[in-house]
Amino acid sequence: QVQLVESGGGLVQAGESLRLSCAASGRTFSNYVMGWFRQAPGKEREFVAAISGSSAYVRYADPVEGRFTISRDNAKNTVYLQMNSLKPEDTALYYCAADRSLAVHTTTHWYDYWGQGTQVTVSS
Repeated sequence: QVQLVESGGGLVQAGESLRLSCAASGRTFSNYVMGWFRQAPGKEREFVAAISGSSAYVRYADPVEGRFTISRDNAKNTVYLQMNSLKPEDTALYYCAADRSLAVHTTTHWYDYWGQGTQVTVSS
């Protein structure tokens, strides 16, 4: 069982930055692929970024490629999402998720554990 707690969301203006954090419980954090997803009102939950247990492999959704960076610190059981050059269309509830498989997946059904989410609002 893994528990995930996100933090770092907030209200910012377009062009500004935010750094999200996700703290995980448990002793086997490095065994999990970690992902970030987001869900805007009236829309489906969508993939943002994911990182393998060793940080060797990362994947990004096209809309955030070049602006967002995912990273992890296995010693702290924490995964991060650095978001730069934020746009109003980035406004959403951002979720952290953990996947027990070895591959870096981009679809929600692969992920076994989810946090409660942290709200990111970008004003124009």
